[in-house]
Amino acid sequence: MGEVRKRNEVQDDRADSQSVASKESAAMQLKKQVGLFSGISLIVGTIIGSGIFISPKSVLRNTGAVGPCLIVWAGCGVIGILGALCFAELGTMITKSGGEYPYLMEAFGPIPAFLFSWASVIVMKPSSFAIICLSFAEYASAPFYPGCEPPPVVIKCLAAAAIMGITVVNCLSVKLASYVQNFLTVAKMIIIIIIIVSGIVLLIQGNTQNFSNSFEGSSITAGGIGLALYNEEEQGTNGGSRVQDGHADTCSADLSLCYRNLPLSIIFGIPLVMVCYLLINIAYFTVMTPTELLQSPAVAVTFGDRVLQPAAWLVPLFVAFSTIGSANGSCFTAGRLTYVAGREGHMLKFLSYISVKRLTPLPAIVSYGIIGMIYIIPADINTLINYFSFAVWIFYGLTIAGLVVMRFTKKDMKRPIKIPIVIPIVMVLVSCYLVIAPIVQEPEWAYLYCILFILGGLILYFPFVHYKVRWAQKITSK
Repeated sequence: MGEVRKRNEVQDDRADSQSVASKESAAMQLKKQVGLFSGISLIVGTIIGSGIFISPKSVLRNTGAVGPCLIVWAGCGVIGILGALCFAELGTMITKSGGEYPYLMEAFGPIPAFLFSWASVIVMKPSSFAIICLSFAEYASAPFYPGCEPPPVVIKCLAAAAIMGITVVNCLSVKLASYVQNFLTVAKMIIIIIIIVSGIVLLIQGNTQNFSNSFEGSSITAGGIGLALYNEEEQGTNGGSRVQDGHADTCSADLSLCYRNLPLSIIFGIPLVMVCYLLINIAYFTVMTPTELLQSPAVAVTFGDRVLQPAAWLVPLFVAFSTIGSANGSCFTAGRLTYVAGREGHMLKFLSYISVKRLTPLPAIVSYGIIGMIYIIPADINTLINYFSFAVWIFYGLTIAGLVVMRFTKKDMKRPIKIPIVIPIVMVLVSCYLVIAPIVQEPEWAYLYCILFILGGLILYFPFVHYKVRWAQKITSK
């Protein structure tokens, strides 16, 4: 930490080149080295995690047939593009790091922004980071334990090593993190192209039996569709929801030529993800019946065993690349959220410090990695993820609602990209539906616990942030 300088607390000394000011316009800022290709790679690499390769079956389970399943996937694409347009306007209007945080702050004030940072920094993002790295560890260790499952201690140690490696890369250099992301995204696209091309060849050869009577046995309900979209967002396989996770807009303050690169990254990145998801699912159905797909523990591995022999070993290798790429993108964005929350006084003060030498939010990234490592200790944290995943949609909807609100409260704010207001209104309604549908379809106490945890952040907000009582300030200023 010797190379980390403290923010200057005195407003008159903001010109000091060795200080980290408390505002975006300060002398020292995060390094801006994410270009157009890196922006697209960050979107594609973060959205496409392990879910599409392991278990893309929640949509099928909740629709009951191939036809409705593919229609829902296409609908995910439409939702994703609409959400991307909303965040493109927000990202070019408010060019600050931190994902949804600065948008909530600008639209609704500090309380919603604090609750978002509280839930995201403590639980949602680091626990998701841990899950991704555990998935990587399972696939990376599988070739060394043929015929049996790797020991849990091996998986956890490998996951911890992955977290440490990703954390170090993101602490060292924005450019290095971008290079790693680009490489992993290219590797990911290679296996995706192999699966898609194999599926097209199989279709040409006449493997279309699973597409005949594709609506037979369908069981479509409003709640079922909501759960399909909701569950896919949990697994990281629904591009329509993952695009709104701030992975594109978090980088708005780090993108060179932001007004040009951010919208172009979204315009090219999101449709690419949508097309890949749809074609991959079609490829799966060329070799697996709906029943076989639902029973497969790892769909891509099953596909590889049936189609890619003797090169089936490539699948777990590239799935490992895919997961580590998603984890790297998650670390890149979450570190900046923690940094911004600390800069605004909503987290411990040292989290707002920037490495003077490397111009990265080093303390924020390190703390994110430490919390992520804590979450790999339990035997299974998927339940914890399920408890809080629907809260993501609450903040998505609230953030996009902020876009509508600012159309009336901040009319004079510069908007390089301005979309029709009907688009954010539709997205707010979609977000409300995706929050309510799972509760109505499968009511659980877990949803109430999640809401209570989020609101519990107010217990910390008022003494530490709002009233700034002396004893609280002594804690946060250390």
